[in-house]
Amino acid sequence: MFATTWAQESANYNLRMRNLLRYFFFALLLLVVALDSALTAMRLAIHVREVKVPDLRGKTPAEARRMAEENGLNVQVESNYYSATVPEGKVLSQGPAPGTLVRRGWDVQLALSLGPQRVTIPELVGQSERAASIAIAERGLQLSSTDTVQLPGATAGQVIAQDPTANATEVSAPKVNLLIAQEPSPEAFVMPSFAGQPLGSVANTLHDAGFSIGKVTEAPAEPSASSPAVAPALNQIPSSTPAAPPQAVSPASIIVSQDPPAGFKVLAGAAINLVVK
Repeated sequence: MFATTWAQESANYNLRMRNLLRYFFFALLLLVVALDSALTAMRLAIHVREVKVPDLRGKTPAEARRMAEENGLNVQVESNYYSATVPEGKVLSQGPAPGTLVRRGWDVQLALSLGPQRVTIPELVGQSERAASIAIAERGLQLSSTDTVQLPGATAGQVIAQDPTANATEVSAPKVNLLIAQEPSPEAFVMPSFAGQPLGSVANTLHDAGFSIGKVTEAPAEPSASSPAVAPALNQIPSSTPAAPPQAVSPASIIVSQDPPAGFKVLAGAAINLVVK
């Protein structure tokens, strides 16, 4: 009797476990189907939002804008270039290229044709930067960029090179780049140490190197035990001995410090301050 009851309970337990596993696998299958449906829907939604960039080359800006808007895109004119094959005012190139898949609302950059080059690039080398800028504007050109460089013998603010060169042909864009001569920077020197040298010899050295002597001051006398400055600290009785008169600065005076100090960079012609004793 006991064995029969145990066998029935075991069979019921196994049946319940099989049913539980069946429900678990069924729920897992439903979850996989739901995730696959969600991914499929997402891919479809992304695909719906993507469009192919139309071919806008050779179109007028108005035509290009209309075609782009029909596909949910925007257009922006970024630059202008000369072209011997594309008529003036038509789209010369675009980015992204035709046929590229992009999202709706994407900006398509356009470059318009200026037609064949009809403007002569003027000679600008030797002119001032202002005069060159005026000459560029008068011919309907654009000043693209200016750079500066130090060039020995060149007048500061003068054009020393240009791109494109004067009378250049087959120019791609109506832009001119200039190279301007820059004011030369003053030469810098590392200051040596003059401590312990006589003032006269240092003055000659600085003069020969193109520098000048600035302010020359005498170092304060070192206090002694009998000086009024330390007497109160020794016996609390002020000394009546008068201070020694300061010595006059002479070429034989010895330098004890300098400004700027040794190791610092100074510009040519700077004044050097000295302290002597």
